[in-house]
Formats: sequence, C-alpha cells, structure tokens
Amino acid sequence: MNDAVDKILEQWGAARPGLDVSAMGVVGRVSRASRLLERGVKAHFEEHGLEAWEFDVLATLLRADRTLCMSDLAGAAMVSSGALTNRIDRLVAKGLVTRATSEDNRRLVLVTLTAEGRRLAGDLLDGHVANEERLLSGLTPAERAELAALLRKLLCSLGDTDL
Repeated sequence: MNDAVDKILEQWGAARPGLDVSAMGVVGRVSRASRLLERGVKAHFEEHGLEAWEFDVLATLLRADRTLCMSDLAGAAMVSSGALTNRIDRLVAKGLVTRATSEDNRRLVLVTLTAEGRRLAGDLLDGHVANEERLLSGLTPAERAELAALLRKLLCSLGDTDL
C-alpha cells in the first residue's frame, strides 16, 4: 500500500539519486496526518457550532477543574498571549467563560468556565473521543500504542516535555 508521500519520495529519488530522503518521509507523513486529523476534528466541532480551538480552551479548563491564569492556558494551547486574549474575548462573548483580574496580583488574568461552558464541554467530550476513535480506526490498539510511544519520544526529543 502506498500513500501520497511515497510518490513525493519517488520523485526525489528520480531527481536526486543517492539523496537520503527518509527523514522527509517521516516529517511529510506526520505533517499530512496532522492536517487530516485536524480536518476531522474541525468537522466534528463545526457540527456543534464550535471551532476546535474553542473546545480546546473549554476542555483545558474542564480537565483542570479550576480557574486558570492566561499563561497556563497559553502554554496548553500553544498560542501567544495575544492570540489567547482574542480567543478568550470570543468565549466570554458567547457566555462560556468569565475573565477576571486576580485580587492578589492585578497583572494576573484568571479564566473560569461558566455553568454553560462546563455543560457544553462535558456534553461534547464523549462525541469528541468517539470521533478520535473513528479517525484512528485504521490502526489496531497495539499499533496505536506503538505510534503513541514513538510520537512521545519524538516530541520529547524536540523539547515538548511540559505544558
């Protein structure tokens, strides 16, 4: 069985014989898989009137089960503080989170799920997990575990070891 990356590697093999493009095969496949998985996740949330990043923020707060400061949320979402501010503004406008300044440190902005945000995130969680199961249905449980272990090793080698 061949994938789209095989064709690219074959073309490089013809254009530059002797060039080791095996790394390109791995990076290309991880990149393409990421885009395809993101597309599948995005489609699921669009069915519920949300963007994937909105669920990401809501799920981060739900999982933490407490108020979080903006820096904690930015780290978890891997976005800049400016981008997160815009996202929180949109979630506040939808009534899904509240934002307040810490009484102890006026520079610290705290974000909390509203009751509606907590309900929505909780309601969508089961469907999200089922969608991810569907997206990975081409792999056996053992293959998923092996892939997860290899990706964890790669992410750690790239410095992604903490939120």
